[in-house]
Amino acid sequence: MTWPEVAAVAASSLLAVPVGSTEQHGPHLPLTVDTDIAAALAETLARERDDVLLAPAVSYGSSGEHAGFAGTLSVGQEAVESVLVELGRSADAFAGVVLVSGHGGNAAPLARAVARLRREGRRVLPWSPTGSPTDTHAGRTETSVMLALRPETVRTHLAEPGDVRPLPELLPHLRASGVRAVSANGVLGDPVGATAEEGRRILAAWSSDLLTATARWADATKTAAH
Repeated sequence: MTWPEVAAVAASSLLAVPVGSTEQHGPHLPLTVDTDIAAALAETLARERDDVLLAPAVSYGSSGEHAGFAGTLSVGQEAVESVLVELGRSADAFAGVVLVSGHGGNAAPLARAVARLRREGRRVLPWSPTGSPTDTHAGRTETSVMLALRPETVRTHLAEPGDVRPLPELLPHLRASGVRAVSANGVLGDPVGATAEEGRRILAAWSSDLLTATARWADATKTAAH
């Protein structure tokens, strides 16, 4: 779109911003998983709602816990928070901003950015997909979703289990020493048996949740404005 095209509809439109990362996802998935998933979900939101415009993805996140693996590019929590705050401020022409985050490591800076933007009177909704605490990184869920979205990027023959302990049990180790300390292959979960069909079901459930959350927030925002 050109700027005049955006100007004509911005005041009545929500801006969906995918927020991802560039980080290792085991030996079988590409570094772009979190960004790919966030972008796909935001794209679905824009396709299903006439009042949503899709922004380019933020493809670098807070991924310091994956620093022990080649290819991980992290900008840290402070930078993520700052970028999201400045993006939110610069989007004042829109009726609101939906931040669709595909990376769990962005949760804390995302929450701080949203809180700051809301204190400043800006309309912003954060949303992230949910999943099993024993399947949190490059496991069955993300592998299935990538088989549905970008099957050509999945090295199925290299898929193997990592650490399958629940995330709450792993968190102290992850925060102290990173993912490599608990999982040599970078996987938290078990990707074996993942299928594209399962991935499509997961995407449908996530998309439905995102659509519902956006509808409720948008309706509440309109009510408050009146």
